[in-house]
Amino acid sequence: MYGAIRFSPSLRFRTLLPTNPRDQSRDLFVPPRILSISSSKITKSVNFRGKIDNVIRVTKHEGSIKELNEDDDDDHAPVSIPLTPIGSESQFDRVIAEAQQLDESVVIVWMASWCRKCIYLKPKLEKLAADYHPRLRFYNVDVNAVPHKLVTRAGVMKMPTIQLWKDGKKQAEVIGGHKSHLVINEVREMIGNENNV
Repeated sequence: MYGAIRFSPSLRFRTLLPTNPRDQSRDLFVPPRILSISSSKITKSVNFRGKIDNVIRVTKHEGSIKELNEDDDDDHAPVSIPLTPIGSESQFDRVIAEAQQLDESVVIVWMASWCRKCIYLKPKLEKLAADYHPRLRFYNVDVNAVPHKLVTRAGVMKMPTIQLWKDGKKQAEVIGGHKSHLVINEVREMIGNENNV
C-alpha cells in the first residue's frame, strides 16, 4: 500500500493521502535515513497555496522509497535557461551569422537594466527558452552596454523588445509594454508563426 507524503525544510512530514478518510493531515517523525535521499529521487509537486513541495512515495509494507513519476523523462529537462548575453556589435553579428549558417532562428531580447518590465519579464523568458531548447536559442542585449548604432540597426524603439531573427534578418517582433503573460503568449505565437515567414 502506498501513501504519498511531503516534506519541507522544517523536517516534518505531513500526509497528503490519508489512509483513513476521517484522518486530517498529521505531522510525522522524520527518520534520519530519509533525509539522505538524493534529490534525483524526489519529484516536485505544487500544493494549493502555490508552494513547491517535494513528494515521495513510501511503501509501507516493504519499507522502501519509490519515485512517484519513475517513467517521467521530463525530469531531466531544464526548467529555465539563462538568456545568453550579447555585449558588442561584433558578437551580435557573429550570433546572427552562425544562426544563418545553421539555418536556425534566434530570439533576441532587447532590454535595459533600468527597465522594470524587462526585469519582471526576464525570468518568464528564461522559462520559455527552456520550452524551446535546443531548437531555438535565446539571447539578450542590454541596450546601455552596446553601441547605439546596433540598437538603431535592429529597429529597437521601446523596452523590452523581443525579436525573431532568421536568415540574417529580423522576421518579427513583440514589444513587451504590457502584462508579462500576454507578452509570453505573443512570443509563443511569433515563434509558432516562424515557419510561415
